[in-house]
Order: sequence, then structure tokens, then C-alpha cells
Amino acid sequence: MSADYIVIIPARFSSKRLPGKPLLKIGSKTLIQHVYEAAQKSRANNVYVATDDERIVKVVTGFNGNALLTSPGLVSGTDRIHEAATLLKLSNKQLIVNVQGDEYGLDPSYIDDVAESLAANHESSMATLCQNIYSVDELENQNIVKVVTDHSGNALYFSRSVIPWGNTDNINILTNDEVLGYKHIGVYAYRTSFLEIFTRLNIPKIERKESLEQLRALYYGHKIFVKLVDKNNGIEINTKSDLKNARKLYEKLT
Repeated sequence: MSADYIVIIPARFSSKRLPGKPLLKIGSKTLIQHVYEAAQKSRANNVYVATDDERIVKVVTGFNGNALLTSPGLVSGTDRIHEAATLLKLSNKQLIVNVQGDEYGLDPSYIDDVAESLAANHESSMATLCQNIYSVDELENQNIVKVVTDHSGNALYFSRSVIPWGNTDNINILTNDEVLGYKHIGVYAYRTSFLEIFTRLNIPKIERKESLEQLRALYYGHKIFVKLVDKNNGIEINTKSDLKNARKLYEKLT
């Protein structure tokens, strides 16, 4: 099955831990260019960057990318994508994949996977991805979001904490078949019609507590289908350490 979809990459200039994050260099290219070029390798019909800053627009158009300038006061990346969809005058049925602007090294097939997952699951409002966790360090890392699903693959909850909870003190040697949990990969698919609904919902306390906007969808009863993927993911750049690791990975691959 081949889904008909576009990619919109929300990119905010301000970041508490890494100011100007989209424009930080990894090798000779900015982070936003790396993400954009990965998205171009997917089967998306088109790729856009939705940003709040003219500097990002200039860089994106400088490498012949598509950029949309959105309002600086928007609360979340999803709000930014909704405004971009309005500017593009997309139909209510248009399938959109949200690729986070800080996902360095994202496998383009992941983008296809999430689009096809939503296209195949008509009862779901959103789709996203996850990977197995084999490491206790990853499981307990609060920068790594975990997810638990039901028997049909729909999300029950997302958290920065260990879910489902289990005592990891006695785990000494782990083998590759010991799955401790599931790591959420922050790539989302939804339709323009759902963005209209989502952006009008009040932000619940659980979203504020966890700083995870997908919890808003769950809180109000919307289904999020989660597909398990088994390839190595890239690096979500949130800290200086993440940026350092991304640069090391770039040097290794070039």
C-alpha cells in the first residue's frame, strides 16, 4: 500500500537547551537541511518546513526547500502544522506526516511507514512509531519517551517515566531478545480534518505534566495507532551531548 501524503517539518528557532537548534551545523549542513533531505527521500508528494523565524526560512529557501513562515506565538509543533495546512489550503482529507525538525538521521522509510499505518487504520485519528528497548539506561532515561499499547496496537499511554513499571535492579546481563519496553519515535501522521479538532482541544494536566502533546489526543478519546519498527533510528537532538553524538555519527558515515 502506498499512501498519498505530504511532510511538514515544524522548526522553532528558540530552544532552552539549544538556541537556534535548526541552524546548528552537522558537517557542512544545518540540522534542518539534514532533516529536510531525509524527508525528500521518502515517498511524500512534497516537503515543507513550517517555522517561526525568517532566518530559518532563508536557510531553507537557500537550499531550494519549501518554507512557510508561521506565527511566533504558537504553542506546539502541531499548532504550527495546522497553520501551515491553512496557508497551503489543504483539503480536509489530506494526510500529513509531522517529521520533527530535530530528528537527525531519520530513516526515510519510517516516514512512509507512519503514513501507511494511518491510511490502513481508518478508526485511528493519528499514527506514530516505536522501537524495542533493550537497555535499562534507555528505559530509565527521562529524555526518551516510552509508550504502552493495547492488543490492537493503539496507544494506552506515553511517558518519560518507566512504563510499564518494573524492577530493573536485578537485570545484569541483557540479550537482544529481552524487550524491556518501547521507545516512542516522534514521527506522526494525521489528516487535516483531525488537526482542526486537535488544535481546539483544551490542554489537559497530563500533557502539561509530561510535556507530551500526543497525550491530549488520548485524553479526549482519540486513537493513536503505534507501529513497531525494527531498524536503527537516528538521534533526536535535545542537548549538547545529542549534538555531539550526531556529529560523531556524521563523521563515521562520511
